[in-house]
Amino acid sequence: MWEQYKKTAFGMQVVILMVTMGVYRYMGHQFGTSLIFFVTMQICAVLGAMWAARLKGRFVARANRLPLRAKL
Repeated sequence: MWEQYKKTAFGMQVVILMVTMGVYRYMGHQFGTSLIFFVTMQICAVLGAMWAARLKGRFVARANRLPLRAKL
């Protein structure tokens, strides 16, 4: 999972920072609202990396199975 997160970490952090700054400006410089957006986006970035790693594992397992094995 961390390998997947490392691949996209820089780009995701840039997007998260830009969105957080936009929310801060749009909401009238409310720090609390911006902080909630920031924390939510960080959590979702980690959850997204976990999901992507799980999907990649499924595709790799499916590609590596024997050709005569019964399909599930």
